[in-house]
Amino acid sequence: MWRLKIAKGGDSPYISSTNSYVGRQIWEFDPNAGTPEELAEIEEARQNYRNNSHQVKPSADVLWRLQFLREKNFKQTIPQVKVKDCEEITCETATTAMRRAAHFFSAIQASDGHWPSENAGPFYFIQPFVMCCYITGHLDTVFTAEHRKEVLRYFYNHQHEDGGWGMHIEDHSSMFGTVLTYICFRLLGFGPDDGENNALARARKWIRDRGGVTYVPSWGKNWLSILGVFDWSGINPMPPEFWILPSFFPIHPSKMWCYCRLVYMPLSYLYGKRFVGPITPLIQQLRDELHTQPYNEINWRKVRHLCAKEDLYYPHPFVQDVLWDSLYLATEPLLTRWPLNKLLRERALQETMKLIHYEDESSRYITIGSVEKPLCMLACWVEDPNGVPFKKHLARIQDYFWLAEDGMKIQTFGSQVWDTSLGLQALIATNLIDEFGPTVAKGHHFLKKTQIKDNPLGDFKSMFRQISKGAWPFSDQDHGWPVSDCTAESFKCCLLLSMMHPDIVGEKMEPEWLFEAVNFILFLQDNNGGLAVWEPAGASLLLEWLNPVEFLEDLVVEHTYIECTAAAIQAFVLFQKLYPNRRPKEINNFIQKAVQYIEKEQLKDGSWYGNWGVCFIYGTFFAIGGLVAAGKTYENSLPLRKAVNFSAKIAR
Repeated sequence: MWRLKIAKGGDSPYISSTNSYVGRQIWEFDPNAGTPEELAEIEEARQNYRNNSHQVKPSADVLWRLQFLREKNFKQTIPQVKVKDCEEITCETATTAMRRAAHFFSAIQASDGHWPSENAGPFYFIQPFVMCCYITGHLDTVFTAEHRKEVLRYFYNHQHEDGGWGMHIEDHSSMFGTVLTYICFRLLGFGPDDGENNALARARKWIRDRGGVTYVPSWGKNWLSILGVFDWSGINPMPPEFWILPSFFPIHPSKMWCYCRLVYMPLSYLYGKRFVGPITPLIQQLRDELHTQPYNEINWRKVRHLCAKEDLYYPHPFVQDVLWDSLYLATEPLLTRWPLNKLLRERALQETMKLIHYEDESSRYITIGSVEKPLCMLACWVEDPNGVPFKKHLARIQDYFWLAEDGMKIQTFGSQVWDTSLGLQALIATNLIDEFGPTVAKGHHFLKKTQIKDNPLGDFKSMFRQISKGAWPFSDQDHGWPVSDCTAESFKCCLLLSMMHPDIVGEKMEPEWLFEAVNFILFLQDNNGGLAVWEPAGASLLLEWLNPVEFLEDLVVEHTYIECTAAAIQAFVLFQKLYPNRRPKEINNFIQKAVQYIEKEQLKDGSWYGNWGVCFIYGTFFAIGGLVAAGKTYENSLPLRKAVNFSAKIAR
């Protein structure tokens, strides 16, 4: 039976932690664990998902909660409250329902103080891990028989009736999702016509009916070139010389959004090397199965800009295609020939690898996320298959696996800090702290242990990094990447807990570290008053014209967001009440600019977009909280009145 292990490091000499692995959550399989009753309960959860997956695609994340409730012998003693239609909801009824929910929430807290949860959904995260492990010869050690069983369950559960897979579990079928998943089935040992309900035959037909894999978007072309199912001459150039451009250059790595930067850093190294994995008989078969014409007859130059209509969310602007063609036809042929291949290409590859190693070490080889992890790991293997960096990467793969009733998948990365900070604020809002003191104290301890205590290693600015001391990450301290709204929410949480008796909620955070959080939040504010997620915004939005990814938008530079800004306002307003003499002028200016940003970003209907435009209600909720915290009222703020009216319409 699978079990979720908390704050466990392992015996490997190739793994380390900055805080004794607080926040780490990994799944391990124990063949001897589980009573017949427990195993039956798990199977029932899986079957319930399968029976209802045509209506609800996301899992309910049942498995870890079943485990925690069993381990704690939790019994719900507060009776369920039911309210009939048109029946008045009394204060007593609401309080009982709230206490019942809070008792359950307390029972599913992890031993180190955080609340585990799945942070997945995109369907293209796990396939690169499989391909990377296949290329490096570690497929059997990473994907054991039990892992494969659960991965295949995940694939089967999310295959569409037309035979394809989406880019997200709730999306329509896409060339990217279908091609990568088909390849994974084959790498995991399936024949071309195997699989439940003819899964592979149906998928292959879907691919070939749409022109074959030459129509896969650019990220797919990259991975297939690495695997040997595509040719590097069929993709747009990613010259590693980009990483040694002078800082005054208008297109420079320091101007890129960190996620985009960390994807193309290892990709450009692999492209510069023209690395191709072993051409095994299986790879030869995949060439025949997935292309609609003989592999050796494909005109690779003509397929560079092809993309299936199902994947084409962001068509390349004309100016971008001109840039790619210029690099392809003029620049790249020069850089790959003597003397420039010696003067520039080799130096660029060395500098790019230096940057990769820096990012790996700064994140304890977790890297920034699941898209980047297999690319950085593969780059380390290409440099030295027996090297320590690659072994350290292998030891951290477990951090990305997540198991639920729909199967095993790869997370973006964990959301431990985010969930804990918001969960604690919910418990604080119940005014039942005496009842849930131990739970709150453990969560408080977790937040104190996960605050980032240092800036990135060494001369971090030369590595395109910014300060991080005093911030909180999204997941755990070892990951090490600071996040603005996680910092604001955790900061606010620690301020609230500092106002309560330490016998109940534990020792308050030292003021020094509260002040470091203030420094970080002030540092992040953009000239427009808003806050970005990871690093200061400010690069020209015109650079988004160079976004090479056909199925994602707003990828190239960092942007400011409503909820990040609103969360910071709320935290600073509370901080001012407790520390009125600490940087008052700067904080007042921050709040004033932030409020102006929120008001300016309001839409005509009174709502605000959430992060990356995912939800009107989400963004509006945070924006209203920020305006109210800053002293805006229904009477003195037109934006707030418009927002209240929008919320009332949604409620109806």
